Formats: sequence, C-alpha cells, structure tokens
Amino acid sequence: MKILLDTHTFLWFVLGDAQLSSTARSLIEDAATTKLISPAVYWVVAIKISIGKYKLNEPFESFLDRALFRSVF
Repeated sequence: MKILLDTHTFLWFVLGDAQLSSTARSLIEDAATTKLISPAVYWVVAIKISIGKYKLNEPFESFLDRALFRSVF
C-alpha cells in the first residue's frame, strides 16, 4: 500500500502527537507501506516556523534529517 502524508500527519507522526489516529500510526509504521511526502510539506513546515506558528527544539535541517532518515521513512 502507498500513502501520501500531508503536513499535519507527517508532523503528528514524527512528534508522537496524540492527534494522529492509531489506524494512521499503524499504517505509517507498517514496513510494507510505502510512505510518500510531498515537497510542499517541507515548505509548509518552514513557513510555520518562520511566522512563529511552530517551534522546533532543534535546527530545521536536523529535524528533517531525524524525521526522514532515522524514523520509519
């Protein structure tokens, strides 16, 4: 199965947010699922950070590295 994660789903998964349903979390964690993320997600996250709607506890580049290469993606 292939799934396309939007910005909220991507952030909720990476940050362990309870707003992500258990069904969605299970699909993302399933090794058989191909996870796709639009490049627009990175752009939206960067915009949210720049306007103060979102704050990271680490540099943006480190966050993306951890989120994309050290998680189930």
